[in-house]
Amino acid sequence: MSEHTAKLDLESIRKRLEGAKGRDYWRSLEEIAETDEFQDYLHREFPRQASEWTDGDGRRDFLKLMGASLALAGLGACTKQPTEFIMPYVTQPENYYPGKPMFFASAATTGGYAQGVLVESNEGRPTKIEGNPAHPASLGATDVATQASVLGLYDPDRSQSINFLGEIRSYGSFLTVFKDVVAEQIGKQGSGIRILTETITSPTLGAQIKDLLTLYPGAKWIQWEPVGLGRREGTRLAFGAYTNPVYKFDAAQVVLAIDADFFCTGPASTRYAHDFMQRRQVRTGDLNMNRLYVVETTPTPTGSKADHRWPVKPSDIEPFTRELAGALGVGGAIAGGKFVSQNWFAPLVRDLQANKGASIVVAGESQSAEVHALALAINEALGNFGKTVTFTDSPEANPSDQLADLKQLGSDLDANAVDVLMIIGGNPAYNAPADLEFAKKLQKARLRIRMGLYDDETSQYCQWQIPQAHELEMWGDARAFDGTVSIIQPLIIPLYGGKSPSELLAALTENNEKSGYETLQDYWKKQHPGADFDTWWRKSVHDGVVAGSALPVKTMSGAKVPPASNQQPASPQGTFEVSFYPDPYLYDGRYANNGWLQELPRPMTRLTWDNAALMSIPTARRLKLWSEDRVELNLNGRTVWASVWVQPGQPDDAIAVHLGWGRTRSGRAGNGAGFNAYQIWTSDAPVY
Repeated sequence: MSEHTAKLDLESIRKRLEGAKGRDYWRSLEEIAETDEFQDYLHREFPRQASEWTDGDGRRDFLKLMGASLALAGLGACTKQPTEFIMPYVTQPENYYPGKPMFFASAATTGGYAQGVLVESNEGRPTKIEGNPAHPASLGATDVATQASVLGLYDPDRSQSINFLGEIRSYGSFLTVFKDVVAEQIGKQGSGIRILTETITSPTLGAQIKDLLTLYPGAKWIQWEPVGLGRREGTRLAFGAYTNPVYKFDAAQVVLAIDADFFCTGPASTRYAHDFMQRRQVRTGDLNMNRLYVVETTPTPTGSKADHRWPVKPSDIEPFTRELAGALGVGGAIAGGKFVSQNWFAPLVRDLQANKGASIVVAGESQSAEVHALALAINEALGNFGKTVTFTDSPEANPSDQLADLKQLGSDLDANAVDVLMIIGGNPAYNAPADLEFAKKLQKARLRIRMGLYDDETSQYCQWQIPQAHELEMWGDARAFDGTVSIIQPLIIPLYGGKSPSELLAALTENNEKSGYETLQDYWKKQHPGADFDTWWRKSVHDGVVAGSALPVKTMSGAKVPPASNQQPASPQGTFEVSFYPDPYLYDGRYANNGWLQELPRPMTRLTWDNAALMSIPTARRLKLWSEDRVELNLNGRTVWASVWVQPGQPDDAIAVHLGWGRTRSGRAGNGAGFNAYQIWTSDAPVY
């Protein structure tokens, strides 16, 4: 017997195992014996997380941090690639060597918009995501949430079985029930069918839903995303139709960001950050750099890069933008006002006027439609249209007023006019405006079907829960910010038997067994007919970009100045204004169960595993508060408790909160982290 084995009391180990109940796993005899040597090794190997093994009351335990990583390791031995042929980006399959990684081009979507990625695969298992150099939205880079999405693939808290009222069922049993209910809708022309999705830019999925609406003309398609409402509606206010502004920051000498963190938020943030920084590099013979002005409420990474930054209260954003429009000669805008007297206002106006055709004024994702429309009118007055600001048709398959559509769905539910409600993706029971009381209303639908990655807040109000395939497990397509289409190819068969949205929608037709791959190819065969389709298809999948698919640039003019919005007036003395923003990493809350994103410090605040009510130093002093104190936020009669975080650069009497927290059914990592700001976020005041 070796000296190493002699240190172990094997007899005591046997007795412990004989008395154990349930499953237990260990990596070595030293671990199960809990020897001093193993504990010392643990503290040396994981010094920051070692206490989590014994501290049951810590803010997060070891499994929260490592759940997806452990699943990645454990599931790796039993994974397989898809049955369809997938196209490597660099190395062909016949040149595959065990232990050598392969790379595949695909796309990841946030808010419906695609970002091109290269996925590293080790022996059939996706392990790392980076940007695709050939994709216009990434140019080889990528954002934080996209990099972390590979951990979502292996998340053990994902929905793993089809459930009917909590009981496991087969997909065949679901189809039997579903087809019987849908058959009743044929005579009604589908008037009782409602399909609720997130924003869709997928040409294939969009065409599939539109075909269903032709088959069932009485059915309705509703889209809902809590982020980007003002950006979409702002173009309709300005031009009378939905359009898509595309900004060329690499051609702009002067940039004004109006509460816009364009470095980190929005469908094109990765590309825009890259282009902007191209003009910040001093080169031989070119010492001229761009200038960045930022007017914002809460400090952001974009504001931290500004040459000139001014903090303003939420209620002052729109008045400032109107006064700026008036000073720049935009017809119908306000001339004069309280900002004209500010010592920084006149130099800003002069700098923009001196750089007509070489400037950009951009509004933020959380700003109102009126502010977005005003920003477009200012860009036109500065001669930026066609130079630094171009336009295309909307990349969305069916751009619409999502908030109005969601309200109408609520009315239909109240009227008991919905027989079949299909909720594909999203989480409206959690992130719909609080005053809509959507969770209560959706229970009035006769048949409620929920497809999602998780058994979440919306799933608990639906009879059927269908596991959704991760984007690394399914075929699909999606458009980027400029309309460029990417083919989404799977690198692995669904770990938990998930279905793609395309496969679920096929159940509404006679082709209920049609695979997502077949639907995708059928669509693109119509777009690219001819004998060379197979060659074209292989190249598109290989490159990660459908050549020539960017939407054509269109000429726009006559941006209208909208009337003043119904936003709340400036807050009376002694009260505070609240502004809402998507979390920099969790977005609208969809990534809440990603332990890596929870652990990653937030920009500016460095907060982890929590959100907070951000307030200025003078405000905190006046209220006798300091960071980590708790306060009750009361907005229009709705309340929520929040921790305080004192934030330099925040305007006085203004409180900023981030959405996406306070989840109750996201999984072990996300549940209970932070507070749910959606509880005070309402449809009549979506900005502040």
